[in-house]
Amino acid sequence: MQQHVLDLITQYPVDFAAAILLFITWLGIGVATESPPAGKPSVSVLMKRYRREWMRQFIERDPRIFDGNILSSLREGTAFFASACMIATGGLLALIRNADPLRGLTQGLEIAQPDGVPLEMKLLVTMFFVVIAFLKFVWAHRLFGYCAILMAAVPNDARDPIAAERAMQAADLNITAARSFNAGLRSVYFALGSLGWLMGPWTLLAGALVVLYVTWRREFSSTSRQVIMRSLPRPEIAARNAATGSERLPPPP
Repeated sequence: MQQHVLDLITQYPVDFAAAILLFITWLGIGVATESPPAGKPSVSVLMKRYRREWMRQFIERDPRIFDGNILSSLREGTAFFASACMIATGGLLALIRNADPLRGLTQGLEIAQPDGVPLEMKLLVTMFFVVIAFLKFVWAHRLFGYCAILMAAVPNDARDPIAAERAMQAADLNITAARSFNAGLRSVYFALGSLGWLMGPWTLLAGALVVLYVTWRREFSSTSRQVIMRSLPRPEIAARNAATGSERLPPPP
């Protein structure tokens, strides 16, 4: 099996170079999104301030039904995408088991060489991204559940000394859940881009670059980012929370 893969790489270097670039762009945009330069924060990073500000307002909001509804909508979104990824995984497994219909379609449209990289291998790349997305969405769904429990544990009295600290714990879990959700969305984008390999290495390369551009633009140069930047919550809120230790991880049990 290993020798067969090496033979394929030697025989089709452009295909595998494009596949490697696909993974590099996927990892690279993930790092750039979650750890951007200080002078150019991404939408995901900017939203961290709003999530902490949400929990700060949550302490004094009465009743807190509105906050519960927001968290429910976040969980419903993660559940929807997780279910969609499960269906997509099943469909890809069926195609991998019997790729003849897809092979006939590509050959009939003359968009793939009949003796190129096996379709099963191309579909495995797509399934990799779909499975990663599924795992990220499931974990985000669970973390939003943890966040809901911590929000419920915030005392109703805003003057309670533990209220602010516990609310910031909920904010940190909310931020972690959102990070996992965003990673799942990026994996879905690159799963769609990887389908370009069915038409050849150059369409795979084009798909990877298009997904990279779209993802970068949404995080760093979109209209929504400009709106978010209009009135950012005070950064000293996060700094004060860190100083009190609310953002530090608890000691192991």
